[in-house]
Amino acid sequence: MEDTDYKVKLEIFEGPLDLLLYLIKKEEIDIYSVSLERITRQYLDYIDTFKALNIELASEFIVMAANLMYIKSRELLPKDVQPPEEDAEENDPRWELIRQLVEYKKFKEAAQFLGVQEVKGDELFVTTPELPDLDAPEETLGQVGIFDLIRAFQRILKRFENASDFREIVNDRYTVADKIEYLLNIMPVGGKMKFEELFTDAASRGEVIVTFLAMLELIKLNHLQVEQEQLLGEIVVVRPAT
Repeated sequence: MEDTDYKVKLEIFEGPLDLLLYLIKKEEIDIYSVSLERITRQYLDYIDTFKALNIELASEFIVMAANLMYIKSRELLPKDVQPPEEDAEENDPRWELIRQLVEYKKFKEAAQFLGVQEVKGDELFVTTPELPDLDAPEETLGQVGIFDLIRAFQRILKRFENASDFREIVNDRYTVADKIEYLLNIMPVGGKMKFEELFTDAASRGEVIVTFLAMLELIKLNHLQVEQEQLLGEIVVVRPAT
């Protein structure tokens, strides 16, 4: 099988609403103040990146992309053909999406709180249950999701913005197997490196893509782990000792 056909069978447990919340959080803005035009562009960039890497996506991601594009095009309509102001909020799909995001965020934060309490409950006996503070910042557990990895990967790719079409994975010199061996050689057992250091020697966008695919494969096989000290912070790649 050629590397251009290499497909990462990576489980993506987050859905499209998770990606939208991630993008909003990255912008450090309130959900109600979000620019749909900007978020749509960033969302589609993520979809393009997943496609370029041959990462399989659930159909829900594509449905959300279509919905965002519809909302964006609707907002570009001239004022005289938009719904009457008294009906604007009721008929505006933008507000329906925002309501979905707000509700999903509440449930997600509540689930995270309950998950933390469950872990604590294994060690402590609590007589009075603690009420969740849904306005409190989420705990940083050092976990790095696929959206964080794609964001870091996109920053590396910006070095090659003027190169050939991003959708083409073209590299005549390296294979994923080559880069797996390369990554295991540069990172000793028990060692760690900053994410961007893995791509220091990459001379082309194709080489960056193949290196990233190799890293994802090693993560899936538990030969590498990724950590983040704080939300949206620097990503560190670790090769565990065992």
